[in-house]
Amino acid sequence: MKLRHAMVCASNQNRSMEAHALLQKQGLDVSSYGTGTNVKLPGPSAREPNVYQFGTPYRQMLEDLKNKDPELYKRNGLLQMLKRNSGVKESPQRWQDNAADGAFDVVFTFEERVFDMVIDDLENRETKLLKLALVINLDVKDNHEEAAIGGKLALDLCQRLEMAEAWEDEIDDIISRFEKQHRRRLMYTIRFY
Repeated sequence: MKLRHAMVCASNQNRSMEAHALLQKQGLDVSSYGTGTNVKLPGPSAREPNVYQFGTPYRQMLEDLKNKDPELYKRNGLLQMLKRNSGVKESPQRWQDNAADGAFDVVFTFEERVFDMVIDDLENRETKLLKLALVINLDVKDNHEEAAIGGKLALDLCQRLEMAEAWEDEIDDIISRFEKQHRRRLMYTIRFY
């Protein structure tokens, strides 16, 4: 069965894009989003983040950071990340503004706060698609190393769901086997939206 997957983090930069790139390479139907008000990337200090609007092209952010401090942003991995992102899609998209475009079978989040925002959005939509969605949260720290691990775990779980004859009937067993194998706890719920 071919499922539609959505990968969601706060800014649609690191965790969701790592998973998006991996799933896309494996031929899965995948999109990615962020739930924040705007896109925040680390700056020279914690009090000085780089802030962009959703929809700002990744290439534009890349050029902006290269102009500001190429050594800093190369060292912290942002230039490489933005280059990868621009090879996957044009710009970060906000879940609340764009996700209604697609009916997703699986929505994968990478932190509990984002999971809660996705559920809230699905429950409060004006237009109902009358569709079931599996919403899963796997907590992943927002750094490049953890995003790489989280992306592989998301791919593994999504491939298991793709192989299921009826994921709706098998979900508890699929999640249980995944948690035992990877020693990671997941939160999940099925929502009708």
